[in-house]
Formats: sequence, C-alpha cells, structure tokens
Amino acid sequence: MLDNTQIERIEPTPVNSAKVRQPMYAARKKIFPKRASGSFRQFKWLVMAVTLGIYYLTPWLRWDRGPFAPDQAVLLDVANRRFYFFFIEIWPQEFYYVAGLLVMAGVGLFLITSTVGRAWCGYTCPQTVWVDLFLVLERAIEGDRNARIKLDASPWTARKLALRVSKHAIWLVIGALTGGAWIFYFADAPTLLGQLFTGTAAPVAYITVAVLTATTYTFGGLMREQVCTYMCPWPRIQAAMLDENSLTVTYNDWRGEPRTRHAKKVQAAGQPVGDCVDCNACVAVCPMGIDIRDGQQLECITCALCIDACDGVMDKLGKERGLISYATLSDYNANMMLATAGGASPVNPSLVRTDDGLFSEKVAHFHIRKIFRPRTYVYMAMWSLIGLGLLYSLLTRDRLEINVLHDRNPQFVKLSDGSIRNGYTVKLLNMIPEPRTIIVTIGGLPGAEMSIVGVDLPADRSFAIQVEPDRLKMLKVFVRLPADQIHGQAQTFTLRVEDKASFESNEYTATFNAPEIAR
Repeated sequence: MLDNTQIERIEPTPVNSAKVRQPMYAARKKIFPKRASGSFRQFKWLVMAVTLGIYYLTPWLRWDRGPFAPDQAVLLDVANRRFYFFFIEIWPQEFYYVAGLLVMAGVGLFLITSTVGRAWCGYTCPQTVWVDLFLVLERAIEGDRNARIKLDASPWTARKLALRVSKHAIWLVIGALTGGAWIFYFADAPTLLGQLFTGTAAPVAYITVAVLTATTYTFGGLMREQVCTYMCPWPRIQAAMLDENSLTVTYNDWRGEPRTRHAKKVQAAGQPVGDCVDCNACVAVCPMGIDIRDGQQLECITCALCIDACDGVMDKLGKERGLISYATLSDYNANMMLATAGGASPVNPSLVRTDDGLFSEKVAHFHIRKIFRPRTYVYMAMWSLIGLGLLYSLLTRDRLEINVLHDRNPQFVKLSDGSIRNGYTVKLLNMIPEPRTIIVTIGGLPGAEMSIVGVDLPADRSFAIQVEPDRLKMLKVFVRLPADQIHGQAQTFTLRVEDKASFESNEYTATFNAPEIAR
C-alpha cells in the first residue's frame, strides 16, 4: 500500500478546463493519451476486435443461394438493384425494410443513451474504434505518453523522421484497407480484389478507396477528438435523452473532495480530506483530453478509461474503488446532500463514512432496477414493436407478384366481329433465385379470352409462362370480349398468377374498357 505522496503525479493540461474555458474555435492542443489498463479498457479491446472483425471479414463470408444468385453472404448489388443479407433478399420496392432498420437503430440509440449515457460514442462509434486502433499503433511505434511528448518536442532527426514516416505509412495502409473493405460490400469480394490489383476495376472503386483512405487517415489519425467535439451532432442532442436516472461517468466529489496529496498534514490540522490525491491519472488517459472532475462536459464520450485509471490509484492506496464511476444524477445528488449536511456546509467526506472508515448505510449505490423506468419501457416497446412488425412482414411477404398496366392509347379496339379487345402490359415478378413456371389466369369476365405476344398458342383463359430466377418478366397481353358479353363501359376482372410448385399466388384487379354504344 502506497502513501498519497508516493503516487506519481502527472501534469497534463485539460483541453477545456473548468477554470479556463477555451473559445469554441481555439487552436487544437495536441493530446497524448496515456495507456490505460483495467476492466473497461479490456472491454474496449473486445469491442474493437469484434467491430473491426465484422467490418473487414463480412464481405468474405459465403452463403449458398443456388446457381442463379451470388454466393456472397452480404452484398449490395447496385447493378441489379438487390440487397442480399444471408438468407434475406431485398428488392428496391422493399426498401421500407432498410428504413425500418434505420428507425430501429435510432430508437435503439435513444434507449442506450437514456440508460447508460453515451455508450455508443465510448465503445462502438466508428470514430472511437478507429482512433483507438490508430493510438495502439502510435504507442507501439513512438512509445507511451511521456515518450510521445518528448519526441514531439524534440528537433527533427533521422530517428524522429523514421518513426513519423512509419506511423503515418501504417495509418495510410489502415485507411486503404478500410476503403477496400467498404467497396467489397458492393461486388463479389474475391473478383473485385483481383480487379483492383490488375487495374481492371471500375474507376468508382478506386475513387471510393481513395476517398475513404483520406477520410479514415484524417479523422482517425489527425483530427481525432475534434471530430467528436466539432463535427458530431450527438453530444449536443444527448442532453435531451438523459435524465436523473441515466448512468454516466461521474467523479464522485462527495468522497473525493477536498483533494490533496498531503492527507496526513491536512488531517493533523483538523481539516477534512477526500480520497482524490490529485494525481491527474484520469486526465492523462482521457482520449478527449478533459478533466472528468470538472463534471459532465460536451467532450466526454464516456469511454470510462478514467475509471480504470482512478481505480488503479485507489488500489495502490488501499481505498475503495469507484471514486470515478458510472453513477446516476439522483444517486450523486443524494450523496452530495449527505456529504454537505443537506447543503449547509462544504463537502466533508467524513459525513459519508462511519467511525471505522466504511461507507455509511445512507450512501446511495446504483442498482440495475433504477434504469428501468417509464422512459426505458417506452423506448423498449417502440423498438420491439418495430422489430416484430418488420419480422412479421418479412416472414409473410410475397415472393411472387403481378402488376398490370392498361394501354392508354387506344383504350380499346373494336374488332371486325364486333368483339372488343383491350391491351395490357403485365409484369411478372419472380423474387426467388430459382426458375418458375407461372400460371396466368383470367378471373371473372365470362367469355373473355387472352392472347400473349410471343406465345404461339391459341387464345385461352390461362397460360403457363416461364420466368427466369430473380427476374422481372414483361408480357404484352390482349384480352378479347365478345360483343354479347359486354355489359358496361368499364368492367373489372382479375389476372391471377400462381406457382403450382410452391403454392404461391397473387392477383391484380384490372379494368376492361368498352365503348358506350356496346352497352
């Protein structure tokens, strides 16, 4: 167990200290985050590995859809206007599924923020993940915080040039891999990879790789925290999502203040002493360069690395962890009232402890049930209902569709025998990657017969049409009705399509037009 004075004191300057707030457009101050270790840091490693693994490896997953469809598990086939996601195939007219997923993502973000604060920003946001990756490589090449500060301040030498060139070259490679992985979602990945290296890929592929390489390198390597502070709108929106029962990373000054490195001297003088030893470890590890002890700030992404840093110091001092912790505003306020005797005095940590040094039973602690409140249930209900609606629609959707367009000019033709003929453009949509034999049948309109252009069969009320897999087939159909069967200027009938093999069917209600004199 160490004494307060034996804890290393780091001297970082917060980028936006509560004592001296910087103007919004102040010049950037370089941040050199110190490597953190602890449970939250381990969790961030896990999230980084999972998210980057999903992003880079997904285009290479295969999914057998038969000989008539691509075998890439996730594919945005822009040329054929298809979206393949494992066993799901989305057509352009079914884009509402994508819209529904986006709405679910938005509601899910509201749910997560209202319960555990900016967890998205701190763990899974692409900006956070790639900045973490860039920082890992920067530390591996240039060293930890002190070594990087020293290198940055030193004059240019061959060693410094070699380190900087190596770092930026690797960053550019990561940027190129990021852009390369992105375009693999839009074409067969192995084929496109070969085309990229042989120079036969489409120009848009090279342009996309170049743009994403530049943006990844710039945002992840050069701008870093500035993207979150100046470019991202979410820090400014999140306040509407939070309430007194939302979990946020909090400095518990009700037990940390007054902070000092000379606890024994201060206690000997009869003054209260908090647990914070003012070592600034929490500031040194912050990738945003802020001091969490200044309270909630727009810049804080709640990555919780300050919790790991502070817990490490508390372990060395033999004190309870949690000086910086995830806490709710309601618990924080209750503990502040306890530590200030109801607001009548400055913070006195002794008021929250018993005579044996343990926390009082009156100290409020977080419990999982606190985040389950009406707002949480509303968001969960909205998210679940949207998801169930999409799932139901997906499981019950038709994979065989028909659409009929009546000829505009002429509306009808009177034949030599007095019968009336109408023309239609019929679209048969086979939405599975297998060939089908579709039976097209007239329903209603007694006495009517149809003929199909290109089908060398006599007029009839039913035809068997071959439709290619995953394709739209257009037919020119003529429907003839004898004069003695015409009972009005406009009569309705149905065109029914059916696949006998799968028992799928669909129908369209069309109109048969006739002249007034035929009535």
